[in-house]
Amino acid sequence: MTAKTRIQISSNIVRLKIFGSLYLILSINTLTYAAPSGFNYDESKVPKYKLLDPGASITKSSEWPKKKTEFLKLIEEQMFGKAPEFDKKKLEVTSQKKEKIILGGQAILTQPSLHFAGSELTLLIVRPAKTTSPVPAFVGYNFNGNHTVHSDPSIQLPKGWVPRTKDKRAREKDRGSSSSRWDIKSIISQGYALITAYCGDVDPDFHDNFKNGVHSSFGKPAPNEWGTIAAWAWGLSRILDYSEIEPSIDAKRVSVIGHSRLGKTSLWAGASDGRFALVISNNSGCGGAALSKRRFGETINRINTSFPHWFCGNFKAYNNKEESLPFDQHILLSLIAPRPLYIASAEGDRWADPRGEFLSAKGAHRIYKLLGTEGLPCKEMPEVNQPVHGKIGYHIRSGKHDITSYDWQNYIKFANKHLKNISQ
Repeated sequence: MTAKTRIQISSNIVRLKIFGSLYLILSINTLTYAAPSGFNYDESKVPKYKLLDPGASITKSSEWPKKKTEFLKLIEEQMFGKAPEFDKKKLEVTSQKKEKIILGGQAILTQPSLHFAGSELTLLIVRPAKTTSPVPAFVGYNFNGNHTVHSDPSIQLPKGWVPRTKDKRAREKDRGSSSSRWDIKSIISQGYALITAYCGDVDPDFHDNFKNGVHSSFGKPAPNEWGTIAAWAWGLSRILDYSEIEPSIDAKRVSVIGHSRLGKTSLWAGASDGRFALVISNNSGCGGAALSKRRFGETINRINTSFPHWFCGNFKAYNNKEESLPFDQHILLSLIAPRPLYIASAEGDRWADPRGEFLSAKGAHRIYKLLGTEGLPCKEMPEVNQPVHGKIGYHIRSGKHDITSYDWQNYIKFANKHLKNISQ
């Protein structure tokens, strides 16, 4: 144990200080993550701030595309970073010829691999077995490898770096370890496919000075060029490229989804690639759906210090200077309009600022209304476990930072409402 590590014991609770103000709390029965201390969790201490009106000086919907382009460029240059252009004709695909029947005959599992920018991205696709027509799909990354999504022994293990293991390599014993986050049975039963891939196959989630993953084919990015989150979003667009040539998938009805840091990714993917039909952010917090200017829970300085590779270099100019940020996350959400957008929070996830996530969705409502949609169908934050489903959907559920079957049930219901009338 290092000199900086401290243990505090009180009653049945052990508080282990492992880094700065980050603690692990251990009790006799549970092991839970504790949000770092020293950050604001008091609404009365939220600083006064003013949000930019995305619809200022706009009186008709035809004026929005020009403004949208300006906002997109601003957020790209100051936050996520510009990704390189890609000619989808250069996407190479290799496929396992053998399909596997799973879930008692209800689903078909396939594992094609995409080759681009010197990287290999293996997809795990689970689609309904009892249909011959193209099906809509949910597309999103997993954190630790496709083998953690489902326990089937045929699912390939990642070949490269993975987090949360002793030697940073995938392990057989972790098969199905994250299956609770992927309600595959409900997805399949409602006629959807699930397409997932390991985010680390696109860019490993550690600060490697951009020497690995897709960055290795383009060199170290300039201050206004792509960080890891933009690289992940770029990879999601390559999956969408593939879905356009995959006969079993209806590429015009693909929903992009992500949890936590991958929720930040899904928002940027949806904002920067208009082909995604529906966008879902689950507990995305700072740098995702939550308003930065509130300085509630995680802050820009904290996220850029802990994860210096996620955003572009220019974003670090706003460390401890949120008031100087020329936009906020409601502008990011506005870029998705008029496509359906779902923002979800968790009551126990104060680090991700649930109220800030709701207020961001509320801030995007103006553009959704301008473009002739319902937008967010409430003015006040709804009660816990009382979802609202307009063209912007929102819920805050009981529980902690996670993605659960409750979340998936709402996402599927929301997709059923909004994707049904989109023609192939």
